[in-house]
Amino acid sequence: MKAKLRRRIGALLFAVVGLSAGCSHAAEDAAEDVVGRMGTYRTTYDDTLHEVARRFGLGFVELLAANPGVDPWLPGNGTVITLPTAHLLPDGPREGLVINLAEMRLYYFPAPGKPPETYPVGIGREGRTTPIGKTRILRKATAPTWYPTKSIRAERPELPAVVPPGPDNPLGEFALYLDWPAYLIHGTNKPWGIGRRASSGCIRMYPEDIDGLFERLPIGTPVVVLRQPVKLGWIEGELFIEVHPSESQADQLETTGRFKGGSDDFGDAVAKVRTAAGSQANRLDFSAIRRAVREKRGYPVRITRSGLPGSRASTVPSIHGSGLFIDYFCCESWNAR
Repeated sequence: MKAKLRRRIGALLFAVVGLSAGCSHAAEDAAEDVVGRMGTYRTTYDDTLHEVARRFGLGFVELLAANPGVDPWLPGNGTVITLPTAHLLPDGPREGLVINLAEMRLYYFPAPGKPPETYPVGIGREGRTTPIGKTRILRKATAPTWYPTKSIRAERPELPAVVPPGPDNPLGEFALYLDWPAYLIHGTNKPWGIGRRASSGCIRMYPEDIDGLFERLPIGTPVVVLRQPVKLGWIEGELFIEVHPSESQADQLETTGRFKGGSDDFGDAVAKVRTAAGSQANRLDFSAIRRAVREKRGYPVRITRSGLPGSRASTVPSIHGSGLFIDYFCCESWNAR
């Protein structure tokens, strides 16, 4: 209850700050390729990044990626945390649910013309990866009963054959059963696993997130699961890139707060960027592209130069410094307590 209240307070303050700065937490124009706006948060002495992540609708690893070197358990009093609360939409169908394993996020596309929504998720760990492909919601259940599979019980022989609803049930209070046997989208009794590769293949959501989404998803809703570590999108005539760590780098982030490598896939990223840029390729900022691919901060970074033919935002300065902040988005600081 306390965590849920703090999350709601944080979300309310996020909305207030956004409105006061002329920003909205949702995509105002369905034609844009982004949902959300970036922000920052100044920690207090008793904060942990797990708490900050849940408070602002983020996953644990994505918050680590955006803040390399910050101690997740003792970030310190007054540490300014970058909130990666802006997300380029995945390259896929814009209907139903789209889940991008690379960023550990679920995207919900309501009726045409309504802005998309996005939520962090927990996904399958190594050896029990979440499958990729197309499926649909087959049925729904409140207060679901969990029937551990034979393979799970082989790993954990102490588990009973049936786990009834309640605080010990890992499915939480709501479950969406997919047309893939043994794979679900569900709540959790372990919210620290959101934004991590920690499940046995199912897709976990924060309890408050699936609570708000459950009733709005009819049986038959299409679900697409994909893996796109590099996303591209146009925002007000400018091209942005969003790059996420690989699975092994995400694991390194969890254990050390940093990851090694980061530029081996530069060539593949450039090929995708050139295709997306099309006739605007002459405006590409390759130093910004290389930095985004190397750093993999997991939030949108502008990669077109302003002031050139085809630019609609000639007065916006190009990316500078470490690239922590995005020129297009209004980044405001606040304290959620």
